[in-house]
Amino acid sequence: MWQSPAGRDRRRTVGVLATGAPRRGIRLARPEENVVSVCGHAVRGSELAGVALVALAVATLACSRSPATRSPAPNAPVYAESAGPLRPEPLHFAVHPLHNPAALARAYQPLVDHLNARLPGRRFVLEASRDYADYERKIRARGPELLLPNPWQALQAMKVDYRIIAAAGEPGDFRGLFLVRRDSPIHTVADLRGRSVAYPASTALAACIMPQWYLHEHGIDPNRDIANVYVGSQESAIMNAYLGRVAVGVTWPPPWRQFLREHPDEAARMRVLWETPPLVNNAIMVRGDLPPALADSLRSILVTLDRSEAGRSVLTAMESSRILPATAADYEPVRRFIARFEAEVRPVEGR
Repeated sequence: MWQSPAGRDRRRTVGVLATGAPRRGIRLARPEENVVSVCGHAVRGSELAGVALVALAVATLACSRSPATRSPAPNAPVYAESAGPLRPEPLHFAVHPLHNPAALARAYQPLVDHLNARLPGRRFVLEASRDYADYERKIRARGPELLLPNPWQALQAMKVDYRIIAAAGEPGDFRGLFLVRRDSPIHTVADLRGRSVAYPASTALAACIMPQWYLHEHGIDPNRDIANVYVGSQESAIMNAYLGRVAVGVTWPPPWRQFLREHPDEAARMRVLWETPPLVNNAIMVRGDLPPALADSLRSILVTLDRSEAGRSVLTAMESSRILPATAADYEPVRRFIARFEAEVRPVEGR
């Protein structure tokens, strides 16, 4: 189609500002289209005849405003300047209830803090449980990523794909203690007949299962000759004996040492009557889906705690002298002991 020079000049002027630079939002029509696009709206060339160039310039400027100055559309998403750093998902370190929750935090929060300091790309949190049964439910549900269970609980955890990486103390420290008041009339095992004995729980290995085996070996039937009272925590077992509510309270060395330190007046009125032989100490375990490299790093940190001042401070809070490397093979004596106990005394979970 032929056009006069004036018409060609007018068509070029549509998309050009005074500087001669093309602006965004305006597309010149091809001759066969004779259409101009303004802010995404098609306008026929025939419709431009009555529109002043000033009006087109205003429309062009409105289309080319920067996003920062353009008004957002209703219900449009709002974007932050930057997402910011993401916090790592927490890894829960569940310790079996060998103390009440407040005492457990005093004993094991330093360990969790140490792990966070040594592994800054990870975030560990301490997890307490209401009682032994609550803790054992968490194990079966494969909830916590890290565990510190007693050896019997470690056997249960291995059934649901937890792996032992360390033992949380010396084997010699894992033994049962029978506590009585100093004015107690109990002197021999035979004196316990017809009396009551307090334990934290029926599944507490050092503070229940091993002591009941001790009584069994010394002629007392734990199922018939005594009244077994399960009171929920180590401190409760000790205090029930101190208050005279039971004849004997059963615990193991770390809670007893803590009681000696925190309640010296009450502890002075009590004494250790008997001790059981020792067994392998509590385990430290990781869930099977944790990366092997992370498990190796944790083991390395744990078994070298006794080599630094900061690490020894952590161990002191835990009432432990050191943490030892360990595997499932180290807990085979526990498996054999439990099999014999259940055959001769009672099922562990059936009281």
